[in-house]
Amino acid sequence: MTRVLLVDDDRAFLEAFAEQLPPLGHEVETATSAEEALEKLERVDPDVLVTDLTMGGMRGTELARRVAETRPDLPVLILTGYGDLGSAIEAIRAGAYDYLTKPIEVEPLSLAIARAARERRLKREVERLRAIAGAAGRPASIIGESEAMRPVLDLLARVAPTTTTVLVRGESGTGKELVARSLHALSQRADGPFVAVNCAALPEALLESELFGHARGAFTGAVGARRGLFQEAGGGTLFLDEVGELPLPLQPKLLRALQERRVRPVGGQAEEPFDARLVVATNRDLSAEVEAGRFREDLFYRLAVIELELPPLRARGHDVIALAQHFVRRYSARLGRPVRTLSVEAAERLLGYAWPGNVRELENAIERGVTLCRTEELVPADLPRTLLRPAEEPGGPEDPALLPRDDVASWPKLDEIERRYVRKVLDALGGNKTLAARTLGLDRKTLYRKLGKEGKADE
Repeated sequence: MTRVLLVDDDRAFLEAFAEQLPPLGHEVETATSAEEALEKLERVDPDVLVTDLTMGGMRGTELARRVAETRPDLPVLILTGYGDLGSAIEAIRAGAYDYLTKPIEVEPLSLAIARAARERRLKREVERLRAIAGAAGRPASIIGESEAMRPVLDLLARVAPTTTTVLVRGESGTGKELVARSLHALSQRADGPFVAVNCAALPEALLESELFGHARGAFTGAVGARRGLFQEAGGGTLFLDEVGELPLPLQPKLLRALQERRVRPVGGQAEEPFDARLVVATNRDLSAEVEAGRFREDLFYRLAVIELELPPLRARGHDVIALAQHFVRRYSARLGRPVRTLSVEAAERLLGYAWPGNVRELENAIERGVTLCRTEELVPADLPRTLLRPAEEPGGPEDPALLPRDDVASWPKLDEIERRYVRKVLDALGGNKTLAARTLGLDRKTLYRKLGKEGKADE
């Protein structure tokens, strides 16, 4: 049973859901005010807290903020009858896990509670693994609580304590090296070295020497023997970034090294053992590279024992705001700037942008914003020009998908233009219908109606 603390000054609402939620697997405790909820939190340990936004006395956002300070592992869902993006952003900035619009049926609320409870359990498991690995002071866990990131965090938590080879896939800028470092930090090898090399950054001859080492006199300039990265990473983790760029002649040598757990230095006469865990990353589809003859099939299977795929930032919903706030704190401290938070308008622009450069582009945008910001609050004018187009116009007024300009007689009807427009907003937000509806100022039913059959098919 999931334990839920339900907070609302509407007693009829509390009584109705206290009766309807238990059959769906939830044990319900109620409070009629935020103050009463804080008192109960000293005696009970719920898995999820659900609170109304507007109540007599303390608001739900203030309750969420206090819970985030004292019980950061407790997810808070905020309910409100005002379905606007400003309220959603206020809730997320207060530390809420999710934002739901009233009136709400019991089934959607039950599903939201179950998702939040699963997230809490996952976070606790990651913290447990971090403690086992002695990871205090090492790289922080990945920032992200979106639906798209949950499978990533779950798989990372399960595979980190092992020595299995992991293939991390994802678009450029999604944070593949951060995942590799987290795998290392949460492993039993965390006290060993983390050694990284970009396979696309070095020519073939130099890359072979870097990986496997070389003997004295193996080539011009080799005045002494040198250990390779496989051996330097002994007792730790070797991270091969952009492994899809590995030259074909080197691929069988890497395959043999992985099979035998031994390497032969360039110009050497004997193989030498190594003890390093391998994590590799690529932004390419290695299956397609195998079919095209650019990557060995046997090496692909050896590397892809566990595949961990990172979603693009555009599919991660409100993770954009959490990441942006993290970068605001980082760069305000690093640059000595007074910036402390994002304005609601700036957050809207971040949520409405598609982020083709993913987390790396977001980090650069926030660094620029913090550098230029003159107050404690980062505003749209501080952001790069590419983000200044209004979020509700994802393709701009000249987008041919929204307004063809050839033969007037062939122009689509208004409802078709509207459907295409809604679809572009939905795509820009990674398919998140709830966020798309808020961005467009619609309720979910209206969003489905505007998408027509396409919306029903997506359910």
